[in-house]
Parts: sequence; structure tokens; C-alpha cells
Amino acid sequence: MIEMQDIWKTYIDGTHALRGVSVRIDRNEFVYLVGPSGAGKSTFMKLIYREEVPTKGQISVNGFNIGKLRPRKIPFVRRNIGVIFQDFRLLPKLTIYENVAFAMEVIEAPSRVIKRRTMEVLDLVGLKHKHASLPAQLSGGEQQRVSIARAIVNNPSVIVADEPTGNLDPETSLGIMNLLEEINFRGATIVMATHNKDIVNSMRKRVIAIENGNIVRDEVRGEYGYEA
Repeated sequence: MIEMQDIWKTYIDGTHALRGVSVRIDRNEFVYLVGPSGAGKSTFMKLIYREEVPTKGQISVNGFNIGKLRPRKIPFVRRNIGVIFQDFRLLPKLTIYENVAFAMEVIEAPSRVIKRRTMEVLDLVGLKHKHASLPAQLSGGEQQRVSIARAIVNNPSVIVADEPTGNLDPETSLGIMNLLEEINFRGATIVMATHNKDIVNSMRKRVIAIENGNIVRDEVRGEYGYEA
């Protein structure tokens, strides 16, 4: 599903974000990515959805060598990778229906399929009744649910979630995590970067800890392992 072999990522200023990382994440796993700020977590995530390419080493996602993809292949591969951001990144002038439907429009899905699937995922995240609302009319938790709906609308096999509960209160965060668990149960592989100690320790999943660009811990049903 996701495999990194001796991945190095060095930025133009000489910063080594990742240093010889090798890891495999299998289909339908739920993985927490933890570690101090600046440890390399965001780079790890961006490599998966080809926002960045490795300086050295090989990364494959769904059988594709991500680092060597031809430009015309990138959109095809990204159709199978949903991304959830901490700051939601919704289009403010579009309704939540339009925000979610847009992800299907860019891959030129038939209009009848777009309408059915968009309402289906809005129902899944509990926001079907607010399909005509604008993002500004929703709470932070509701906006994050819209971003999740957008991420899953094309039935991706991989979900990359970068601090999806970072701006939310504990109760709302729990709701988001329950939703992600449901999506994982339905078959998606989830890789989630987080600093939320309580979530990691209570919803025990595989934990990969990164420090200074290195994987220092990889545990099944692991704990957060850092001070909150």
C-alpha cells in the first residue's frame, strides 16, 4: 500500500527533513504519526500525496513509484489519496455541497454520479441537512467534517490527515476521530499526524514516532510517548 525505502528529503537550505526512512504501511491500517514539531512529519505526509518528492530513496503508493511519476500520471494517482488539512481549506464562496462536489468535477465524473455521491458523503458526516450552507456559517467541527467528506468523496484507498483535530475542542475532536474510524472500517488506509496525546492514548492504533528526520519508534497499539 505505502512503502518507503531509504527515503531522504533535503531542502534547498540544507535542512534534512527525513534521514533514511524505511517503513511499510499495509492496506486498511490506521497509523498515528507523532513527534516534536519540526521532526519531519509534514514532509512524510507530503511525500505520500506527491506534494514533495524524495531527494533519495523510493516511495510507492498503491504500486506507483511516487518519486518518478510522469506529470500526466500525478492527477490519476491523487484520485486515490484523500487529504484532510488542519485548517480545512474550504472554498469560502461555495456551499458545502459545491466544495465536496468540486473534488468529483475535477476528475470529470458524470453529473448524476456527483449529485448522488456528494449527498451520500454529506449524510455520512452528518451534514446533509446543511448542504446549502457556506463554510462561514458552520462551526469549526462542521467545517472539518466537510473537509473529510471532500477527502473521501472519490472513494480513495488512502487518507492522509494532517492534524485534523488541531483546532477543535475535545468533544468535537472525539466526533472527528469516530468518523475517521468509521472510514477506516469501510476500507481506507489512514495516516494521521497528530500532537493530541489523549486521542492517541485512548484510541490505540499503530504509532510511528519521528524525531530529527528518523523513525525512532514503530509500535502496534502504541502510545503517544511525549509530554502534552
